[in-house]
Amino acid sequence: MQPTSPTSPTFPSPARRTLLRGIAGAAALGAGVPLLSACGGSGSSSDPKTVTLGSNQSDAVPKKAYGDIYTAFTQQSGITVKVNTKDHNTFQEQINSYLQGTPDDVFNWFAGYRMQFFAKKGLASPIDDVWQKIAGNFPEAMRKLSKGEDGKYYFVPLTTYPWAVFYRKSVFRQHGYQVPTTWDAFVALCKQMKKDGLVPIAFGDKDAWPAMGTFDQINFRVNGYDFHVQLMAGKASWTDAKVKAVFDHWSEILPYHQDGFMGRTWQDAAQTLVAKKAGMYVLGSFVGQQFTNQADLDDLDFFAFPEINPAYGQETVEAPTDGFMVSKSPKNHDGVVKLLEFLGTPAAEEIYLKGDPSVVAASTNASTASYTPLQKKAFEMISGAKSLTQFMDRDSRPDFTSTVMQPGLQKFLQNPKGVDGLLSSIERQKKTIFASE
Repeated sequence: MQPTSPTSPTFPSPARRTLLRGIAGAAALGAGVPLLSACGGSGSSSDPKTVTLGSNQSDAVPKKAYGDIYTAFTQQSGITVKVNTKDHNTFQEQINSYLQGTPDDVFNWFAGYRMQFFAKKGLASPIDDVWQKIAGNFPEAMRKLSKGEDGKYYFVPLTTYPWAVFYRKSVFRQHGYQVPTTWDAFVALCKQMKKDGLVPIAFGDKDAWPAMGTFDQINFRVNGYDFHVQLMAGKASWTDAKVKAVFDHWSEILPYHQDGFMGRTWQDAAQTLVAKKAGMYVLGSFVGQQFTNQADLDDLDFFAFPEINPAYGQETVEAPTDGFMVSKSPKNHDGVVKLLEFLGTPAAEEIYLKGDPSVVAASTNASTASYTPLQKKAFEMISGAKSLTQFMDRDSRPDFTSTVMQPGLQKFLQNPKGVDGLLSSIERQKKTIFASE
């Protein structure tokens, strides 16, 4: 987590999504020395009063917030949660070896394809029995996000946050701008902002991941949730005309993106929004951590990425979601069920959010009384979505996104006219990488 002022809510670091950049395919999926192991290094405990948990929450704030949940669970149940915390990136890099060895009973992980990958490999246990108790706490989109390809549940969500188009209310008031809900209105607004001397869309892609978020937004607005999921899972072709349509739309707004993006971090791009030099920014809600002055933060707002295809409207929201999974052979099954049933309650989420106000609850039943206006709006956007996506590197194989898509999207941004050859190249590499499944 990056430091913020005491008055500014902390938002998730984007490093959390670029976990495996630069790691070759085999290593990214876990080949290598299995340094990550269960508590004590000898597998999960068979003690009926203990559940072991592998945690990637090594940063101080989330580590304590999760710890508060486990303490509350122990007080309620008498079952101790023995936490095995590893560095966040190390956990991701070695997760495959860890799960094939002697893992802890429960482990922190991500919703969507990342979850489905291990479920399909038989490295996680279905938890339909848990969902019989907790299903009423979550909206349909969150329930869908927690299922494997076989239709069984494998994941209990805890926290989430949205991607959207962020802007400053005072800038919109000053110029008389209206929030665009359609693509044509969005393009028209970009043109007007440029005439008014603003950078229409703040943008920095030095770290290669922000462009993936823009692709996701346009893709599910043009082609819908189902096609987006199929494409990310390697089941749809990158040479499909539907994909070309995504890049055609992107090319239309590319002239309104901030210049010099290859040398700019997302934080630097955010500063142009803070300074009122940029009109909009397509990013996750962690952009708020750059608004260290409370008055500036109070001026921050967002709207859903505009509709492109009326058939899909604005029904899909990109909302990276963190939560829990169960390893393939937990030693204390009964204790695991009790823990996950507790983790799936609004009470557990409220405990977490007291210690970490950077995110919002995955449950629609959790109290929003302590939320800031921005958090409340984020919560409403996510809970009202028909479908939720994660983020490209969570919705697809990490080796594919880090070695193919990140450099591929940067090539497009620098040479949008070469998109046909680029998509053919992506498709060839995709076939090779996904054939290893």
